[in-house]
Amino acid sequence: MRKLILKMSLSFDGFAGGPNGEIDWLFKSMDEATTSWILDTVGQAGVHIMGSRTFEDMAAYWPYSDEPLAAPMNEIPKIVFSKSGAVSRSGHGRTTQALKDATRLQAKDSHKSNPHTPDRTDTWENATVATGDLATEIMQLKQQSGKAIVAHGGAGFVRSLVATGLIDEYQLLTHPVVLGKGLPIFSDLSEPLDLSLISTTILGSGCIAAVYRPPASQNLVK
Repeated sequence: MRKLILKMSLSFDGFAGGPNGEIDWLFKSMDEATTSWILDTVGQAGVHIMGSRTFEDMAAYWPYSDEPLAAPMNEIPKIVFSKSGAVSRSGHGRTTQALKDATRLQAKDSHKSNPHTPDRTDTWENATVATGDLATEIMQLKQQSGKAIVAHGGAGFVRSLVATGLIDEYQLLTHPVVLGKGLPIFSDLSEPLDLSLISTTILGSGCIAAVYRPPASQNLVK
């Protein structure tokens, strides 16, 4: 069985983005130690899974980036979840406020500084599109052999994923900012979710990196 890990950055009050998906706040507390912690999580992945809007944002961003996270994000296979099956794999599809914030705040002119190259785009262009029932698709993935499944956003996809009860480990990076309102990830739970704290790391940036696991017996799938 493969382990399903949710990797997520959250504000102190538990939002994955501002009301319109803003993530400019996230970069204010990113430093080398914070990036290293994220790399440890991403490096565990045998496959990345995400919703379609996040996929299209990432396909437009990571192939052109020289950041430390670019290599594992570009090299590891992807599965994108889309009920309609309509996904742009070329990096020229729909984009969100998150991509605009990431591009602006990292001061990247990606299309000029890092030309489009096949070795960086293959796993995006060849990503698998999953259109079936989310819980069923995830169970089939977990039953395969291989390294961990690492889940990214967006917030809507993560809310649905959390509600399945199939996440084995939550690797959450809490940033030192209170948004007041925004995009939650736990609001679709039908009942409380008990978690055990496995580890906590306090980073110099003010972020708190925590790993939680639900009891093996707890399953919220109905």
